[in-house]
Amino acid sequence: MNESKAKIDTGNILFRLSRLTRRWRQVLDLEVQSAGLTDATWRPLLHLHLLGDGIRQKDLAASVGIEGPSVVRLLDTLVAKGLIERSEDAGDRRAKLLRLTPEGLLVVAQIQEAVRELDSELLSPFSAEEMARLANFVLRLEASVSAVHQRCKR
Repeated sequence: MNESKAKIDTGNILFRLSRLTRRWRQVLDLEVQSAGLTDATWRPLLHLHLLGDGIRQKDLAASVGIEGPSVVRLLDTLVAKGLIERSEDAGDRRAKLLRLTPEGLLVVAQIQEAVRELDSELLSPFSAEEMARLANFVLRLEASVSAVHQRCKR
């Protein structure tokens, strides 16, 4: 079945959105490979930058969506590359705090530029009005998903 011609309806729209997100990440992964990064490494760097220095490893793992042992190995790699630093949390010596190094900040800037260029290319066919409608839809969908997530956690 040619996916791009398949009808989108309420029964498959979330499935299509998840596939679209995965394909966008694959394209972005190809774009940032020139910086020596993979999906497994650029995403934590970008999340750390967006969340801010001084976050705990477990919070970064939750944001990226990976489990504790996997994040430790990944962070070991990023520390070895000189992109992040770990320090002990003064309030809880068991916890580790993370921060980007100056080299890590340079790599994040490269990632952000790749994201901007890719976004510009992918979104250029859409008008400002279409983008505003899409942004509104995404905000409403995020709120809906968050509400269901909270309900399911109870």
